[in-house]
Amino acid sequence: MAQARSPAGQSGQLPDLSHSVKLEYVRLGCRYLINHILTLLSISLVAAVAIEALNTQWLDLAYDLVGVLVVFVVVVLGSTIYLMTRPRPVYLVDYACHVPPHELQIPLQLLKERCRKFSTFEEPTVEFQLKVIERSGLGEETYAPKAMHSVPPRPSMALAREETEQVMFGALDALFENTAVNPKDVGILVVNCSLFNPVPSLSAMIVNRYKLRSTVRSFNLGGMGCSAGVIAVSLASDLLQVHHATYAVVVSTENITQNWYAGSRKSMLIANCLFRIGGAAVLLSNRLADRRRAKYRLVHVVRTHRGADDKAYRCVYQEQDDDGNVGVSLSRDLMAIAGGALKANITTLGPLVLPVSEQLLFLAKLVAKKLWSDKTKPHIPDFKRAFDHFCIHAGGRAVIDELEKNLELRPVDVEASRMTLHRFGNTSSSSIWYELAYIEAKGRMRKGHRVWQIAFGSGFKCNSAVWQALRNVKPSPDGPWEDCIHRYPVQTSHRIASPRQDAQPQPQPQQH
Repeated sequence: MAQARSPAGQSGQLPDLSHSVKLEYVRLGCRYLINHILTLLSISLVAAVAIEALNTQWLDLAYDLVGVLVVFVVVVLGSTIYLMTRPRPVYLVDYACHVPPHELQIPLQLLKERCRKFSTFEEPTVEFQLKVIERSGLGEETYAPKAMHSVPPRPSMALAREETEQVMFGALDALFENTAVNPKDVGILVVNCSLFNPVPSLSAMIVNRYKLRSTVRSFNLGGMGCSAGVIAVSLASDLLQVHHATYAVVVSTENITQNWYAGSRKSMLIANCLFRIGGAAVLLSNRLADRRRAKYRLVHVVRTHRGADDKAYRCVYQEQDDDGNVGVSLSRDLMAIAGGALKANITTLGPLVLPVSEQLLFLAKLVAKKLWSDKTKPHIPDFKRAFDHFCIHAGGRAVIDELEKNLELRPVDVEASRMTLHRFGNTSSSSIWYELAYIEAKGRMRKGHRVWQIAFGSGFKCNSAVWQALRNVKPSPDGPWEDCIHRYPVQTSHRIASPRQDAQPQPQPQQH
């Protein structure tokens, strides 16, 4: 999802999260919490019964074989139930983000010149795109595919395949090299790409390239937008609950070549200005032996889908304009719909992650609002007490601004998102992995830290993934920030993205 300003000129703002929090989402969140603690309560009860029995009847049991057998059966049964019902831990062993070759970089000035030279763009169309580019928050080193470096752009199926292969194989080569995992050991493969779904599928491309085994369980997710990376992780995690001692690979990318919009409808032009090449490959495992070397453990995935509402369903919509040009249209209601999805998602997530004090305060104010006054302002939970790091999908500067304001985050909390947008642009579903790599490259990830990845996507969806660091995490070799982290944070057109004391010595900040 990408949004700079509303196509109609209205300011794109999320609705104030302190209003209209729906009780149904609180109940849903509590249900999530209850489902997670039922097993623990059951085992605690069995343990308590066994301990009490041993304390009160130990002398009798010494001479009572039946009693001993009963206690033994209870303990064994309880242990069996626990082992069978507890979810298998899912570990993030490592991940890799693709960095395209230098010759594919497209500085802002070059992008502006290309817009002016593109013969199908009339002057008002050119001026609109230039304004979006100026306010986008993108820097001078983002990447555009080979087809977009031609004047005019020359998209083709062959170049689209070439772009996708370059991104996916580049990320996977780095992942397999860094983890020393044989591709033939991969049992699950999930690929997500919204707008490019050729035949054979992208997952089949990977199976063919790396000669994966014939029994690999492969899935190809299409049309699910910028939040599909979290969906892919969720699917892989569910599969790892079923298949024992297995590696799962998740690949998240988007294709730019075939999705350049050549028309004049403003609501479809924003994607031209924000989306850039990018992709990530993630290695997940449920093997206990991988815990020692894994970076993170998956704690929660919460998915919210608002597709039952017609406005939400159509707010990010691929269609043809009046001249037959295909593009993705962004509705003027996009930010309001995103705000509704966000409220539902975080209200469900809150009971799973927030301290009890925050939950009680939130519930008390919500009840007070329902019983006494509609004007009572609900308590907005402080998610900084639940998470140490935030990876907010770098969909556009306005998205990051509004989430920072509504969730009452500090500049340092959104620094990874702003700097990813500046350095790589909107890389769609893979942006949250570039952001996580930024936090690691800055040396901020410590054992026990919790990370919140949150992304929005067409449909309309808001999805969250929560990870916990298993060690002090260092960046992997050849990471996406390896050659430039010393220059960040930089000043964007909006603000300094981080406190000065956190920045390493660097050149004078660039002005855009």
